[in-house]
Amino acid sequence: MDSGPMIEALTRRLAECPPDFLREPRIGGHGEIDTAAVVADLLVDLGGGPVDRQQVGAFQVQIKENHTRNWLRLVLLGAWLCHFDWFRQAGRFAPAVLRFLQGGLVELSRFVSSDLFVTDPDRREEMARLCLAALGLTPLGERPGQAADRLKALGSVERSRVIAATRKKEARARKLREEMAAQKAREAAAKVNHE
Repeated sequence: MDSGPMIEALTRRLAECPPDFLREPRIGGHGEIDTAAVVADLLVDLGGGPVDRQQVGAFQVQIKENHTRNWLRLVLLGAWLCHFDWFRQAGRFAPAVLRFLQGGLVELSRFVSSDLFVTDPDRREEMARLCLAALGLTPLGERPGQAADRLKALGSVERSRVIAATRKKEARARKLREEMAAQKAREAAAKVNHE
């Protein structure tokens, strides 16, 4: 893996995201920001050349589903992050950035509000590390193993899965305890009636 920019520079960039990138993404006929146009401009600035409709078609959403708005807002934040000078000067990340924006943020959008990737230091770091990993980079000064461990420690998706699994186990244990208590009560009642 190649070294990328310092993680602090990327988290600072997210913290300084301008209000324009935080406005409502266009879904169908509603919203203010044309996410597909933002992504197309980004890809050109990253050295990707002209972009066709098919490449950015995923961002031209017509139907609002539960996580769609949040995903498009994450895409806009990701576009702001990837427009960082370091990436533009490299001139080679357009294909990887497109993959990151198309698929790398979908699952995350189901678990974490996009606003947190601007306001919360851990979520900013998570977004920066996700971006670097998607581009095949590690933060400057980190070894690949360190970078992977830190990303795993920050991972919202994995944490959400663990919490869901824990809640499921707790619910099963509670149900089992209730069933055992009910069985004991029935046995005690049967014993009293038998005597």
